[in-house]
Amino acid sequence: MNVLGTLNLWLLRLLQRIDPDRGGAFAGWLMRRIGPRLRGHQVASAQLAMAFPEKTEAQRAEILAGMWDNFGRLSVEYAHLDRLWDYDPSKPPGRIYMDAKTVERFKRLGEDRRPALFFTAHLANWELVALAGSSVGREVAVVFRAPRFGSFTQALAAARTARIAAFIPAGPEAPLRIREALRRNWIVGMLIDQHAVRGVDAMYFGRSCKVNPMLARFARRLECPIYGARVIRLPNGRFRFEITEPLDPPRDAQGKIDIAGTMQLITSIIETWVREHPEQWFWIHRRWR
Repeated sequence: MNVLGTLNLWLLRLLQRIDPDRGGAFAGWLMRRIGPRLRGHQVASAQLAMAFPEKTEAQRAEILAGMWDNFGRLSVEYAHLDRLWDYDPSKPPGRIYMDAKTVERFKRLGEDRRPALFFTAHLANWELVALAGSSVGREVAVVFRAPRFGSFTQALAAARTARIAAFIPAGPEAPLRIREALRRNWIVGMLIDQHAVRGVDAMYFGRSCKVNPMLARFARRLECPIYGARVIRLPNGRFRFEITEPLDPPRDAQGKIDIAGTMQLITSIIETWVREHPEQWFWIHRRWR
């Protein structure tokens, strides 16, 4: 494990010397050719067929090629996360673009000092979502599944530390750390599109899957607003950042937020996002088991 971690760390440092646009374009081109030969391609292909049975094989092949292209670009962008987020409302749009509705929601989020919960999915460069909070002066904590390579994990964290207040590894201590962050009026972000063994049931593309209910449980306990956030990959190394209005989660007979219903609402929003840009979602994760 230490050897692999060291190799990944060397690779990360090498990528930091490469222009993210040219390097990303090359990595995307390369992964379009290598990806279909990898074992994960079979999982991605099977899941895509389950989600979009109406599409032809040629259409699904095009989506999978786009997925591998996105993955290649993302691999290079990881090494440049500290400077990819360049949103500044006082300057013309750079890499990060927001439409007028998102700008207004973004402004309100900065003015609202209450704790908030954010969800996103493995779309485009999902790491950029976590970097947004610093642009409105909010502290952000991110729940993540840490790689097993310690030195590599530390290097990735260092690239994001200037904009993210805390990283919360998924595990037994995560609920305590999430509660602490929310009680400090921070924003806590989570990825909500992977299989959760002890999760609640939700429908995704017409099929039942397991979803981690932690976000809804904290929303129920603390009455925190819930937002969805995503980035969409655009041409020329740019991204469109979007956030939703605060969700109106379903409630039970006592007026408390319904956990299963809220996770279904979130899962349905993510499905809508994936339907809009299926080539930008990471189909390799086994969503249905």
